[in-house]
Amino acid sequence: MESESPRIELSPIDEERFGIKTARATGLTLSFLPEVMEFCQTQRVCLLISRCLTSDLEAAQTMEREGFLLTDTLVYYQRDFERKAVLEEAGSVPVRPIRPGEEEAVGRIAAECFSGYLGHYHADRRLDRAKCDKTYVDWAVRCCLHREVAEQVVLAEVGREILGFAALRLNGPKEGEAFLIGVLPKAQGKGIYRSFILDGMRWCLSLGATRMVESTQITNLAVQKVWIRLGFEPSHSFYTYHKWFEESYGAKIRW
Repeated sequence: MESESPRIELSPIDEERFGIKTARATGLTLSFLPEVMEFCQTQRVCLLISRCLTSDLEAAQTMEREGFLLTDTLVYYQRDFERKAVLEEAGSVPVRPIRPGEEEAVGRIAAECFSGYLGHYHADRRLDRAKCDKTYVDWAVRCCLHREVAEQVVLAEVGREILGFAALRLNGPKEGEAFLIGVLPKAQGKGIYRSFILDGMRWCLSLGATRMVESTQITNLAVQKVWIRLGFEPSHSFYTYHKWFEESYGAKIRW
């Protein structure tokens, strides 16, 4: 992402998913924390999802003292096209844009790929497991249907069977990202993910971007190895925290 300016806002989509009033805070810093807490209290928020830079240990430690739960560590890698030219080689698996009506296939792939996926939703035991799974299915389908979510969705198809998908967007005039990628377990290890990244770099370059970023949980080593082999370098990282406000809101929260 090009920047993560401090921002706090309600998250209607998370409220719809989990049935509790939810807010999201990005670019959280120690000086911004009082404003975030006041917003949550004023808006009667039940769950706050927030991110801060891992380098901001003062903010992270303060949030932990305030009862925030660490739910994941997100690492970002960057590929600078001006320093390293985009590889011209084709991926081992053909990649093509999605066609109308194929969003259901993407949803099925997401359901299989992200079941139990240890992102920040699944790491919070207070959230229903089935609803956590469904967040990724919903996200993948929305990428196919709404340009404000993803500007491009591409598929890997072998023998008329769709084996994976990748959703891409521009974060700004100079930066692109393949931010959601799923490859069926039975098709992993065949170079499909690598093909998506190669195609994504060319897509970014075609729109005038000078760099591409990728992010994942710090424990997801397999994709980080792919990025490194394709010339990506570590850039920065975030902690994701959940904070529950349950004192007087009557929210039905289970441990």
